[in-house]
Amino acid sequence: MDNNLEAIAGRLIDAYDSATTIEPFAESMPDFTVADAYGVLAEIEARRRRQGWRSVGRKIGFTNQTLWERYGVWQPMGAHVWSHTVHDAKADQARLALAKLVQPRIEPEVVFGLKRPLPLTEEPAEILQCIDWLAPGFEIVQSHFPNWTFTAADCTAAFGLHGALVVGTRVPVNEANRDFLEETLPRFQATLTRGGEEVDRGTGANVLGSPLLALARLVRVLSDLPQFPPLAAGEIVTTGTLTDAWPVAPGETWSSDYGDLGLRGLTLTFE
Repeated sequence: MDNNLEAIAGRLIDAYDSATTIEPFAESMPDFTVADAYGVLAEIEARRRRQGWRSVGRKIGFTNQTLWERYGVWQPMGAHVWSHTVHDAKADQARLALAKLVQPRIEPEVVFGLKRPLPLTEEPAEILQCIDWLAPGFEIVQSHFPNWTFTAADCTAAFGLHGALVVGTRVPVNEANRDFLEETLPRFQATLTRGGEEVDRGTGANVLGSPLLALARLVRVLSDLPQFPPLAAGEIVTTGTLTDAWPVAPGETWSSDYGDLGLRGLTLTFE
């Protein structure tokens, strides 16, 4: 790897470990590309594995096209999620400390568990055949760049903005509900509340047309990135925010509702 990209990896790890912000790399390196960023991310993840981090799945971010113009990012991005950043809610309730996260925001998402690798396809029925379960999720994203101002390359290199993922009750995918899920995942409406007051709503179609199609896009993204392994059986994948990403603070309690999709939703309190 180019020494410059190795240095970027080191700076991002330092920012993560110290919960601090840094200036976007694109400001001083206008030729810093998304391809470069994935090289940085691969280096970061290799170093983290040597430190004992264990991957349990992936995230795909910026699947919600309604947010692209606001953030100046025009394509999805993928990254690993880790055993210590993924948390299972108990009875769909959880608590999460924010002290080690930088400018955290909350995103209600649909999470899938895989029972086999996915082919390159955009056929929802084929994708569902590879899914073991689905669940409600809250991804807590973070930005190491001030005021959430960055380029696609910046945020891709910076861990894909991943901070934490809270996963709720897992609903098995089987012959009895596959047709229902294929029909409902694009059109269900999710509601996000804070302290019992509605904050935002979004539909399954917001994430590239359906969470299933967001999953398909991740497969395609990874097919062009030989430095990252393809999705495998047993991995979990969170598919992108259904609403806007909202700032959170200690003491707040946030909840989600998944409408016609039938998932029970989550309640998450921040400390």
